[in-house]
Amino acid sequence: MLTEERNYYSSSVKLIVGVDEAGRGPLAGPVCAAAVVFPPDYENDAINDSKQMSEKAREALYEEIKEKALGYGIALVSAEDIDKYNIYEATKIAMKQAISQIKVDYDLILTDAMPLKNMKSEVVPIIKGDAKCLNIAAASILAKVTRDRYMNELEKEYPAFSFSSHKGYGTKAHMAELEANGPIPGVHRRSFGPVKKFFQKQLSLFDI
Repeated sequence: MLTEERNYYSSSVKLIVGVDEAGRGPLAGPVCAAAVVFPPDYENDAINDSKQMSEKAREALYEEIKEKALGYGIALVSAEDIDKYNIYEATKIAMKQAISQIKVDYDLILTDAMPLKNMKSEVVPIIKGDAKCLNIAAASILAKVTRDRYMNELEKEYPAFSFSSHKGYGTKAHMAELEANGPIPGVHRRSFGPVKKFFQKQLSLFDI
């Protein structure tokens, strides 16, 4: 069981928000962040770092996490905004948006190694927090499932790309699809090196 949160509860810290993201590394699609606050006595041995879980296991926990949480938030920041702000800043924007959706009063925010400024409560970044803290791990599941579902739907709109399989990551299959079809404006992250060259290639076709 993930129990590091217990080290932070005190007479002045009654409720803790855990925050994590999914999708910082892909070449396409949004970055997604989620925030979760459980009752202090909530336990669930099935919850773990989403990267260590199967898709089936994550999906099975998705609704339960939302049901058992005292509050949660989920936010997506688009590929266009990732290009505008950079992925690090876009991730922080997504996290802040997710936290803003929580309506219960909380006393502390724990993130998976991400510092956040100008928050109403203290923020403690914890390295590998999704493998140590229940609330952060739960947030990682909400973020991962939400983003995966988004990418599955994106494939229906752009069937030339197998987004439901590679989820926008730079796999061999995805790179072959980029070579064959070119990047999708508003979907692919033009500021990411492996994608930038394909956008430049598209532009060169219109050079006179």
